[in-house]
Amino acid sequence: MRYVTRNMKKPARKSASAQTKRLEVTPARSPAHESSFRKVVEMIEAARARAYHAVNNELIDLYWRVGEFISRQIAAAGWGKNTVSDLSVFIRARRPGISGFSASNLWRMRQFHDTYAGQPKLAALLRELNWTQNLLILARAKRPEEREFYLRLCAREKWPSRELERQLAGALFERTVLSPPKVSPLVTQIHPAAETIFKDTYLLDFL
Repeated sequence: MRYVTRNMKKPARKSASAQTKRLEVTPARSPAHESSFRKVVEMIEAARARAYHAVNNELIDLYWRVGEFISRQIAAAGWGKNTVSDLSVFIRARRPGISGFSASNLWRMRQFHDTYAGQPKLAALLRELNWTQNLLILARAKRPEEREFYLRLCAREKWPSRELERQLAGALFERTVLSPPKVSPLVTQIHPAAETIFKDTYLLDFL
């Protein structure tokens, strides 16, 4: 007995684009709930900002304490460059995935601590900025008042690192504090506080 096998058509496979369309998330089309939805997004963003601030605060505090420890060991045990290099190798051997503890960065932590150790009023400001911003100010600002100027302004204006670097390169401190813009005698007569106002604007690029 012969069995006749009929050609059975396989169901057509859906194209990749069709499958992708099914996975796409359709945006909410309900204006009635949009304001409520936005509140949830705002909660998420606020929580992320708080988490970032908390992590950054802990990181800067850690770098401060490591810098303090190295500074004390230099004074008490005669640590030098070779010892700090060995410390860097030791840390990376014990924690292979960790970054930020190269020998050069360990020395920066020590410099960071030693620079601000006698200025407790700046402790909170230092933790408002990230490590890159702190290093930029540490490297470019030589006077205590200049460092405080950039710390306060960067924290207040919430500058990203690139903007802070631009203002440092443009000598904002020198232009606004050491060499404020000249105000004509007529303007001074009309408004005696004009020079102070110009000095306090900081962003002279907009004047």
